[in-house]
Amino acid sequence: MERERPQVCVQPDLEAVCRAAAEAVAELSRAAVAERGGFVVALCGGRTAPQLYRVLAEQYRDRIPWAQWHVFWSDERYVAPDSEQSNYYVTKRALLDQVPIPKAQIHPMPTLLPSPEEAAQAYEEELTRYFSGRLPRFDLMVMGMGAEGHTASIFPHSPALAEECAARLVVAVEVPAEPPMRLTMTIPVFNNAENLFFLVAGAGKHDALDRAVTGPPDAEECPASAIRPTDGTVMWWVDEAAMEGA
Repeated sequence: MERERPQVCVQPDLEAVCRAAAEAVAELSRAAVAERGGFVVALCGGRTAPQLYRVLAEQYRDRIPWAQWHVFWSDERYVAPDSEQSNYYVTKRALLDQVPIPKAQIHPMPTLLPSPEEAAQAYEEELTRYFSGRLPRFDLMVMGMGAEGHTASIFPHSPALAEECAARLVVAVEVPAEPPMRLTMTIPVFNNAENLFFLVAGAGKHDALDRAVTGPPDAEECPASAIRPTDGTVMWWVDEAAMEGA
């Protein structure tokens, strides 16, 4: 099946990006709950996504069927879950503490295990149980992108891109950023999602955005460009600065 070219929605600024994306998240979640009785989402950290989470918590608290949400994370820093660097902790403060998602339906990556490798294996096993042994199929995965084209914790030339990782759902990686030890889902998981929302803001992201959206998939040089599912939709929510550059 031919991979569709990503769709791009340009908004004046980050606030408008988050408002537009939040409305789309609400529509997707209501539709999934009506059709299948639940909404399975993988969230991310970073600087941009938490602003989307705050819009959802503040403006959509009574407009989304939160009780039917099941929340996972696409990647995580290997730090304590109450660390300011934790994607889980950032999401908890911005969204989870504000909306009525049952605790049993929140699935953070287990960063208190003895090693990142054990944590990656444990989360892979949790995904395998939840999705009954099938390749995970998320209703929505919320993603970000760095200026060098990384997404989740898959940086250019990441070991997560190695052939031996292709059959894995989650791997432990060391990245050129702080903190260096991370857990991340893999490209095959992202490319099996029903919907992926990339949130990108700022002129510094322009070159990577251009490569990811208009160029051919090149996982080694620009991992975000390789997120193009054969049976799913990729939507890039971007501000004018990222679209136009400096």
